[in-house]
This record gives sequence, C-alpha cells and structure tokens, in this order.
Amino acid sequence: MNLLPPRADKRPATDTRHGRTRTDDYAWLRDDNWQQVMRDPNVLQADIRAYLEAENAYTDTVLAPLENEVEALFEEMKGRIKQVDSSVPLPDGPWAYYRRYREGGEHPLFCRMPVGGGEEAMIFDGDAEAEGQAYFKLAACEHSPDHRYLAHAADLNGSEIYILKVRDLENGVDMEDTIEGVHGAIEWANDSRTLFYTVLDENHRPCAVRRHVLGTNAADDVEVYREVDPGFFVSISKTESRQFMLISAHDHQTSEVRVLDADDPTGDWRLIESRSVDHEYDVTDWNGAWLIRTNDGGAEDFKVVTAPHDAPGRRNWTDIVAHESGRLILGVQAFGGYWVRMERVDALPRLVITGQDGDTHAVAFEEDAYALGMGGSYEFETTSLRFTYSSMTTPEQTFDYDMATRARTLLKEQEVPSGHTTENYVTRRIQASAPDGETVPVSLLYRKETTLDGSAPCLLYGYGAYGMSMPASFSTARLSLVDRGFVYAIAHIRGGMEKGYRWYKTGRAEHKTNTFTDFIAAGEALVARGYTSQGRIAAHGGSAGGMLMGAVANMAPDLFGAIAADVPFVDVLNTMLDDTLPLTPPEWPEWGNPIEDAEAYARIAAYSPYDNVSAQDYPHVFVTAGLTDPRVTYWEPAKWVARMRELKTDANTLCLKTNMDAGHGGAAGRFQRLKETAEIYAFVLSVLSARAARAARA
Repeated sequence: MNLLPPRADKRPATDTRHGRTRTDDYAWLRDDNWQQVMRDPNVLQADIRAYLEAENAYTDTVLAPLENEVEALFEEMKGRIKQVDSSVPLPDGPWAYYRRYREGGEHPLFCRMPVGGGEEAMIFDGDAEAEGQAYFKLAACEHSPDHRYLAHAADLNGSEIYILKVRDLENGVDMEDTIEGVHGAIEWANDSRTLFYTVLDENHRPCAVRRHVLGTNAADDVEVYREVDPGFFVSISKTESRQFMLISAHDHQTSEVRVLDADDPTGDWRLIESRSVDHEYDVTDWNGAWLIRTNDGGAEDFKVVTAPHDAPGRRNWTDIVAHESGRLILGVQAFGGYWVRMERVDALPRLVITGQDGDTHAVAFEEDAYALGMGGSYEFETTSLRFTYSSMTTPEQTFDYDMATRARTLLKEQEVPSGHTTENYVTRRIQASAPDGETVPVSLLYRKETTLDGSAPCLLYGYGAYGMSMPASFSTARLSLVDRGFVYAIAHIRGGMEKGYRWYKTGRAEHKTNTFTDFIAAGEALVARGYTSQGRIAAHGGSAGGMLMGAVANMAPDLFGAIAADVPFVDVLNTMLDDTLPLTPPEWPEWGNPIEDAEAYARIAAYSPYDNVSAQDYPHVFVTAGLTDPRVTYWEPAKWVARMRELKTDANTLCLKTNMDAGHGGAAGRFQRLKETAEIYAFVLSVLSARAARAARA
C-alpha cells in the first residue's frame, strides 16, 4: 500500500478584483461542467476524478490500521439504535400516519392504519425503492387530503435534484405523472387532484412554483410564480388550517409571502406584504385572521401580529405579542382554538400557548439545558400539541400536551437497545469569555467518573452561521466518545441565535470573525477549567461549521490536536465571487458581496480558510466531501486539502474522503451514516491517543 499522500498538480490561474490579483494553483479542480456533474457524476473530468480517487485511496491506507476500531465504534452506535422502530402515529381523519424501520433497514417505511384500529397499510417502502441505487434519499412523502394519492420525491445521486411521482393508494401503483428536476417541496390543493411543487433553475436554485393536475402531461404544468432575483429562494407550504397555500420567497434576512385559497387552485395568489431589505416575516391563519411572526419596526427578536384576511398588508398589522429584547420568537403553530409560539430565552427554548380568550401559559421543563421541538399535526380542530424533548443525557421523549387541561402524556421514549443509564452522565453549561467580553455558552457532556484534571480528551463541536442554533439534544453516536473518557462540548458561538437575533447579527458579515474567536475562547475555557488540555481537543464542524474548522486551524493550530471537517465551506472568497453557484447570490447578505464591494472582498479574503493556509504546523485533519454536493461543491474541500499539503510544515496526517455517490449529507441510509461517523471518531481517537502517548513519554 502507498502511504505517501497524493500531490495535486499546480496549474496557476490568476484573478484580479478591486485592484488585487490572486493566484489560485488549484482552481482546475472545479469542473467547468459542474451543473452536468450534479445530474450525472460520470461526466466528471478524468484528471479531477483521478485526483479525488487518489485521495480516497490514501485515506483508505490511513484508515486500514483502524479497521477494528471503526467496526467496534460502528457496532456500538448501531447497537444503540432500535432497529425495528416507529414514529408515533399522527391522526388525519380516518387514518393515522407514521413511519417505521424494519430490522436492518436503511430507509423508512411510510405506513398508515385506521384510527379506530385495524390492519397496517404500507404506502411507501423506502428499502425497496432504494434497492439497486448507489444513493437514495426521500425528500417528501405527502398524502392527498382525500387519502387516495401519495406524492413522493426522491434524490438518486445526492445532488438534491428530485424526481416527483404520484402513487394511487387504491392499487399501490405509481401513475404516469412523473416530474423531473423538482426541488423537493410538494403541497396538495384541497381538491386532491392538484399538486404544487418547486423547480430549480440552471444554477440549481429553487426559483419557481408550478401547478400539476393529475393525469396531465407535466410539460403542460402552469408556472404560478417565478422569482426574478437570483438571491431569493422559493418554497411552497400550507397553513395548519389547510385553508391557504403559501409561496415564500426569501434569502437569509428578507422574505415575502403570497397566499392562495387552497379550495381554488387556479385562483389568484395574493401578496401579504412586499419585501423590504432585512424584513423577515412568516404567516399562518388563525381565528379568521392572519397570524404573522415579524421583525418589523425594529423587533430584532421578533413579535407576533395579526391582520385581516382581506387586508393583510403591514399598515393593518396589530401587535398581539410585543417585541421583547432577549426573547427570540422562533416559530408559530396554529390550531382551531389555540396558537403556540416557540421562543428562546437565555439560550433555552420554551413553548407558550394562547387560547381564543387570550389566556396564555408556558409549558415548564426542569433540566438546565435541553432541546425542544414542536411536532407536526394533520388535524387543526384539536387541543393536542405534540412536542419532543431531550437533553444531552436524556433520550428523546415524544409528548402530547392537552392545551385545554394542561395534561402532558408521554407517548414514546427513545430506546437505547444496548442500554443507557442517564445517571451515569453529567451535562453542564459553562460560559467562556470572548476577546470582546461577550460570554459564550458551552454545553458539556461527560461520564460521572471522568477525571477533570486536564487529562481528558475533548471533542468540541461548533457551527455558527445562518442563525442556526445548536441544540443541547441527545445523541447516541457521541456516547462512543464519552464512554471512552471524552468530554463532549458544543460551543454556542455567534452566528447562531442561542442568545437572540443579536447573537446572529454579531456573527455574520463584517462581524464574522467573532464566530471563530468565540470557538477558540470556548476551547481555551475548557483548558483553563481542567476539562481538557491544549492539543487534546478535537474540533468538529460541517458545512459552514467546516469554514469554522478551517479558520481556527489557521488561527490557533496549537490548541487543537485534531480537526474533523465535514463538507467544509472553506473556499469562501472564490465561491462568493462566482454568481453561477447555487448558494452564492442568496448568501451575499450573510457574508458580503465581494464582486461589488471592495470592503467585503478584503474582509472575506482576510479569513477565508483556503486563502489563508500558510507555512505552519497544522493539527491532524480529516476532511469529507460529496461529489454531487450542490451546497458545498466538492472542489472546495479538495482545493483546501491540496493547499494544506503543499504548505504545512508538520508530519501530521491529512485525509480527504470524497463520497463519489453522494452529496452534502453524505450517505443517505441510517447505518451508512453511522459508518461515516465511526471513521471520523476512529481517526480522532487514534491521533489524540498517539499524541497523548508521545506527551507521556516526554
């Protein structure tokens, strides 16, 4: 076996912007025909494929001695998953719908049974549909309001380009209605014969909504909305009452919604409120009016307003939940007699319920750190709210909460077949001090008997972008590290919304470097308080969290003994300069537009991980990529690894593993994903153990 890592050819390409010239030696790894590669990976240029396969072969040689550890980790993780499992059925008229897994099954089975009891009917067999496919992922599985049809959309190569089909549930056979190039969002009109779906443009952006009538040629489908701004994505949904269809056009900070009477699928779509920069709102209907979550009028952490159905514009909005700084309203769900808001205060979520009489109460929880999620509901006229609860020590629990009586019913508790004793683990939240004086929450999980004298290894996870908060939820996979003496930590850094919308604003655009320094501060706090020590920390993040990994590798390489970067967004400047890529125009508000703005160019160039690789020692690094990934294109991690190989001055291991049959999320099957996690964890365990052994000898 060849233990020497591959070296990518250097083929210099120059680019001049705003009076600055940059040379990119590895730009050739971007296939000019990338749009077609998304649809057919076989057309990838031969020299690019050869390099990626050489990197994969090298990674295989690195992982070969760890094969037993990988397998042990995989079996542990697999043993914590209940193989024959089912979601709690959701009633919808005469049927209750749910999904389940069979023994050894990779993909979900969608089923229903009569509400009053009776025989199960399997309406979609994910394992059977995936048979013979190198990749299979279901994006949507939606039954029609009359329960006669099932619309389903699947991705067959990881590119997030879906094929939409419709199944007649009376005979279980797919109809001739087949639509390719769908983005994945599907909604039925109330006639159960009309489908609305989103489509992609040539640059892989969801740009339009079309209407399809069962039994007609898809080529004749009517386009009911097209977005002309490439910076806005389009989605289709339906209100909880099922009275209205919704089209939302949005980027990360601005949105606009149109509505249609769901009983009149050929009718006119009405605009709620015209878009204006940095104004976000979303809509549902309740009690004969619109219920709107909005940041209008300086409501940074959002408020809730109401407006008449026939006069939905901003001039008619009336506050029903006023803005309160530090209380971030995350979402709203409506029922016949109640509406529910999810909000976050002091980095913890809570549910607040309001009745038609205006009476309001919150659902209480006891743990210091936990994760909460509102469940879906097919039924509108119900007093039952479904939600999920977990913490880093508590497996997920599914509850029905009676909003009238305030009784809480536990419907399901996540089972860990190999056993899990909550009392054996400790979860804590500490605060790290950032360089500018902000306090950064850090959630911790470790076994009770773990010695906290600095000797424990630590995995520190972070993301920090798009306002996405990292919940302190339960994970069976991370127990494999914790049971081996690790402290598992989640850094709730700026760029997320753990501490309100301000936490997001101060971690994006001109404040982006706060995300990186927050993460470094979290690592330093763990060292200072004896949870671990310098060089014993493995940093882990993916996608935009992979950008974080690249940035901290450049900024504080001595703090980390290992870095695991999943599909990392590391070639930030080049990507933001390429307006043909799927996510570039929609993400200019997040990072800045370096094409038009010289200041944004200089700012991004100063932190972009690929552009700031230098001749220094780096930690051990394990990188993943997906060939058909439309979000973080495969060449970003490939270029980053090639440049690190060229410049790094250490002898540490650097691996790139590209999944040639998948995209952004890696393998689609539930056990296939675990195997990928097991490989990363085995790598981390190996390099940190070797480093500890060397330190002990010294």
